[in-house]
Amino acid sequence: MTATRFSRLLSSAFDIQPHEVRATLASFLLVLMLMAAYYILRPLRDAMASNWTDAEVSWLWTLTFLLSIAAVSLYGAAVARLPLRRLVPLVYGVFAASFVVFYLAGQGLQQAVLLDKAFYIWVSVFSLFHISVFWAFMADTFSRRQATRLFGFIGAGASVGGIVGPTLAALSVDHIGTDRLLLLASGLVVSSLPLIRALQGLKLSDLHGSDVVAANQHLGLIGGNPLAGFREFCSSPFLLGIGLFIFLYTAISSFVYFELKNLLQAYDLQTRARIWASMDLVVNIMTILVAVFATGRIASRLGLPFTLASVPVLIGGGMLVLAATPMVAVVITVQVVRRVGNYAISRPAREMLFTAVDRETRFKAKPVIDIVIYRGGDMLNAWLFTALTQGLGLGLAGAAAVGAGVAAMWAATGIYLGRSFNRMGQAEQD
Repeated sequence: MTATRFSRLLSSAFDIQPHEVRATLASFLLVLMLMAAYYILRPLRDAMASNWTDAEVSWLWTLTFLLSIAAVSLYGAAVARLPLRRLVPLVYGVFAASFVVFYLAGQGLQQAVLLDKAFYIWVSVFSLFHISVFWAFMADTFSRRQATRLFGFIGAGASVGGIVGPTLAALSVDHIGTDRLLLLASGLVVSSLPLIRALQGLKLSDLHGSDVVAANQHLGLIGGNPLAGFREFCSSPFLLGIGLFIFLYTAISSFVYFELKNLLQAYDLQTRARIWASMDLVVNIMTILVAVFATGRIASRLGLPFTLASVPVLIGGGMLVLAATPMVAVVITVQVVRRVGNYAISRPAREMLFTAVDRETRFKAKPVIDIVIYRGGDMLNAWLFTALTQGLGLGLAGAAAVGAGVAAMWAATGIYLGRSFNRMGQAEQD
């Protein structure tokens, strides 16, 4: 198939214009590699959680939140002092090196509970940090109109990575052992660095629309206050709305996560890891189908208010079913629908919102929302779940009823954000 015919196929099937093909496919491959690295580590992290009580996991989530604040503050300082052409590769280089450090630290240790908990916390930081930086990079690379069409397709690369990662781990673990999976993940992150450089060039050579940042500024120094992201977040109703949207999402995800964790206590570590990995596989296959063929069309034709509210409405219905029929199968179904909806629809739609803000907000305030607010929501909702279950003795049905109310607020917030995004676009055109 010639390059021209391939471009036409992408244009007709996925609404990708010929001059956008190289940058879109490079972005797809970049997030694929990053997420493959994460999904190699994710089952190892989640399998450990069933060894600990709800209170212990709540404390770990609290420590993750505190470490996230410190990490975002350091990142803000880096944004203020480093040009963007160095900033993004540096972030991924640090994470790649950290996985090597964990591998070396674990050699020769038979009982390493503290190291396991440190690994659990660090992978939890990585899980949000690497994807937040990626989407900030995307929002700075593609225009608002391009993002509406392309972010769903690009986001599908994350789900392909979610399949590639566990597959690589399954094929190699018998030969290299569990510990060396850390080195495999590190190698994938390092291998993604040339793609970042390539995209920095493609932004100028291919994506040179009038609403993309000027060529002589796009890789320059942002400067400013290293902690400006916290101030911008607190002073902007639009950013506060995004923060609330994420906080309400974490409320749902925390409740479902804890219920699954508790249900899996009866299984051994290897079986738990296999169950989590199998769920990842199902979620990512379904996400690819939705993200590649539906998300861009939903966002461009039905609008962002509908797109952002659709998943919360589905989850709210699922929570009502769970409250009426508190069964294990229903919990797993809600978990799968929640994750597919987030990865395929909510996450790309949420990232489109950041094409409406300036570059300092993308690289300083966005990590505050994506990481600090997300992990703060995890922490607060983990303790809330612990209080409801261990303190008040609330069962699965009662927790699900609370979740349905949270989902309703989540949907309303999505509608507000979508309408605000539309108003900002209209103001720019006027």
